[in-house]
Amino acid sequence: MKVFVTGAGGFIGGTIAAHLARAGHEVRGLVRRPEQFADLEALNIAPVRGGLDDRDLLMHEARAADAVINAADSDHRGAVEALLDALEGSGKPLLHTSGSSIVGDASGGEPTDKIYYEDALPAPTPDKAPRVAIDDLVLAGAQRGIRSAVLCNTLIYGVGAVPGAASVQLPRLIRQAQKSGVMRHVGRGLNIWSNVHVDDVAELYRLAIEKTPAGTFYFVDSGEANFVSMTEALARKMGLGAPQDWPLKDAIDEWGYEMASYGLGSNSRVRGERARTLLGWQPKRNSVTDWIRDEMPVPASGK
Repeated sequence: MKVFVTGAGGFIGGTIAAHLARAGHEVRGLVRRPEQFADLEALNIAPVRGGLDDRDLLMHEARAADAVINAADSDHRGAVEALLDALEGSGKPLLHTSGSSIVGDASGGEPTDKIYYEDALPAPTPDKAPRVAIDDLVLAGAQRGIRSAVLCNTLIYGVGAVPGAASVQLPRLIRQAQKSGVMRHVGRGLNIWSNVHVDDVAELYRLAIEKTPAGTFYFVDSGEANFVSMTEALARKMGLGAPQDWPLKDAIDEWGYEMASYGLGSNSRVRGERARTLLGWQPKRNSVTDWIRDEMPVPASGK
């Protein structure tokens, strides 16, 4: 199958693209930086130079492919519109990457008992309404003759296929600790996120391009942990002392409003069943803290 992947130079898109190439698919990957071409070619990914604002390029590549995966930006509506317009009436799969901060509560590091399911999504907060609107636009592609699906990933951990590409949440905690010598979490760090290993994510995308029904929304999760347990594991791995609580205001100064309030300071607890029941997905890992302890490369510590 010929597959076009946006975000192929990144952590999620690059790992998905490499996994598909290993599985025998012919993969073309959108990438902005020419210096990444050699890395992609080494993974048997044909680099396509461009960005999400290149509507004509996106439409050309989508029409030439048998399947399209948007893994570059969950919030870029123009790119999604271009891909949908290109694929209309084709019956081809379009997988769009979203993130489970759409159910984040911006709790400032406090826990919750609330768990969300694929068939009972809440109304989005004003901060997340634009992202949810894009998800809905993709799902509506099913009425336009597109086998569209939204894969809503939780906290993703692991080592990506493309050198230098990093995930979103854990690396920010690590970089702050490298800079300050102190591992910190937002508030008391009792907020809980569902999580999933990047290799399991890549396998799910492989299954989805082959088998997903049109108009399907998936939560992508295989475990959960609160942030204090993750920062404790990271601190031990880095040889640092116990992690410290950090007021949300200070965290926003470091990471910005979106990342501190939602990516690191919210609860995002979900349970996805559709990937398992519809696609036969069987994730191999279910503990981010075990991965940190046993598999994560040791980052440098200190200021």
